[in-house]
Amino acid sequence: METVVSGIRSTGKLHLGNYYGAIQNFVKMQHEYNCYFFIADLHSLTTHPTPSDLHGNVKQVLVEYLAAGIDPEKATIYVQSDVPETAELYLYLNMNAYLGELERSTSFKDKVRTQPDNVNAGLLTYPVLMAADILLHRATKVPVGKDQEQHLEMARTFGNRFNRLYNHEYFPEPYAFNFSDNLVKIPGLDGKGKMGKSEGESNVVNLSDTPEVIRKKVLKAVTDSGPTAENQEKPVEIQNLFDLMKVVSSVDTYEHFDNLYNTCQIRYGDLKKQLAEDMIIATAPIREKIKEIEQDSSYLRQVARHGAIKARESASKTIREIREIIGFKNF
Repeated sequence: METVVSGIRSTGKLHLGNYYGAIQNFVKMQHEYNCYFFIADLHSLTTHPTPSDLHGNVKQVLVEYLAAGIDPEKATIYVQSDVPETAELYLYLNMNAYLGELERSTSFKDKVRTQPDNVNAGLLTYPVLMAADILLHRATKVPVGKDQEQHLEMARTFGNRFNRLYNHEYFPEPYAFNFSDNLVKIPGLDGKGKMGKSEGESNVVNLSDTPEVIRKKVLKAVTDSGPTAENQEKPVEIQNLFDLMKVVSSVDTYEHFDNLYNTCQIRYGDLKKQLAEDMIIATAPIREKIKEIEQDSSYLRQVARHGAIKARESASKTIREIREIIGFKNF
């Protein structure tokens, strides 16, 4: 059975973009592949080196992973820092990662621009840590979006370089993979791009948001003054709202508002009210499970411990074999 590896950073709550863009795929994959889904608390330190509540953020993501349908009996769910072999492989791969290729990473250049006062070594070697996450379990399939494809290419580079340097075909090549043919891309509420925490809390609808919070966020979503001609092309901020409606609303609802827009009869207030109610309905089952699971500390400890044990079984085997290939031996 082929191995799949993917993770989500522990920077707090999961949102609709995470759920429809990744987690629904995770839920499907766990039935057909050997899956490792981790909570990337080490990665989170690259942009938040002194988090105010790291453990609380990790717990939140774990709760929402489970509430969204990831089954710890079918997939391995673990906290990245619970598997110290990750850091060891990260060290070995760093020895064969070149400064020039790391500096050319798109994500590094973006971070240098957006957080100039926190350009740390972790940011520079972020692709190496991501490669360690993947190669640690010798994964061949990695569910990633377009923004992570360069990192996945670098993971292949580091794995192949290790194989070549030590003359040992050890690491397989990992490739991007999604269970569904068509990736669902969830736009944000700010009218600019995809839904994501980096754009601010007002841009996202979290899985745990209350109905009141969802209504407030959606009603503040960016719109324009309305169409001035029939069947005119929708500007980006309006298309975003319709794209969100396509995901959470019924076909009839979508077609109703699309027809109102095309005939210049649209009232954005009505559209946003309907969109908010449909989001509330879509997230209600997950929201209820979040409330239930987050109260069960014993179950969460059990899931985390079980996941760490399973992940370390795979990771320790890799590290043992890697150490032998490199030449580390006990006296």
